[in-house]
Amino acid sequence: MLNFYKTVDNRILKIDAPEPGCWISVVSPTEAEVAYLTGDLGVEPDFVRAALDEEESSRIESEEDQTLVIVDYPSAEEQTDENKTLLYTTLPMGIIITRDYVITVCLNDNLTIMDMAEGRVKGLQTSLKTRFLLLTLLRIAARFLIYLKQIDKLSSTTESRLHQSMRNKELIQLLGLEKSLVYFSTSLKSDEVTLEKILRGRIIKLYEEDEDLLEDVLIEVKQAIEMCNIYSGILSGMMDAFASVISNNLNIVMKVLTAITIVMAIPNMVFSFYGMNVSGLPFPVWWVPIVISLIIAGIGTFILVKKDMFH
Repeated sequence: MLNFYKTVDNRILKIDAPEPGCWISVVSPTEAEVAYLTGDLGVEPDFVRAALDEEESSRIESEEDQTLVIVDYPSAEEQTDENKTLLYTTLPMGIIITRDYVITVCLNDNLTIMDMAEGRVKGLQTSLKTRFLLLTLLRIAARFLIYLKQIDKLSSTTESRLHQSMRNKELIQLLGLEKSLVYFSTSLKSDEVTLEKILRGRIIKLYEEDEDLLEDVLIEVKQAIEMCNIYSGILSGMMDAFASVISNNLNIVMKVLTAITIVMAIPNMVFSFYGMNVSGLPFPVWWVPIVISLIIAGIGTFILVKKDMFH
């Protein structure tokens, strides 16, 4: 899907055809749309293919009068398994800067593109390509921070549920959040490297205001990386703690079952002794083995209780 936008009187307006100084939003394009980009608009085919590669890592590349910046942006999706766990992941977004246009290419529609298209990004000017790029990066960094706060809140809620009932659903949710933090941390570190390359000003020319904005983006990214490390450490410690609790609960259950088995084995041994087909047994009366069993079982139970075998 191709959409064209242009800033008119400080407002983002959707236009019908590309114009110099406009923004072209490309989301999950068809083969015909890719051919239009590479043929009619003259965009480098390798740049488009790289931006549409789900496994592409964050980087910056320049060729002739076109520059490609690939960054990872966060995405949240609910898993289709029976536990309905929420998983956060990252996907690549390509930002191609040409002589006349700035083009964003991504595999799926995302909140960053939607916010920009609906005019919710302050100071966005499609004609100022470098500033457009930096504002996009700033919006992506802010989205990382929002999702990290959601992960923290979700992990706290899941932890509270686990204190009440130890269920697989909550444990799988925590495992998914821990995996999400690994994705975020990896993508943020690669984004940071790309931003530092931009900051050098060798590939993209930066003005003084652009440098200040880029430094703000770097601060946001570094803050997100730090939050990732903190939350990952907390989640890892939480998972270890719950693993110890589960193991301890299992040991307690096995200990109680063992104690009950010992107590129940005492009457069985007494009745087996009196059930032998031999003569000369002491007190061969029916109630005697019952009394003996109760006495020995009571003594055994008392000893096991003193040993805390039923707790």
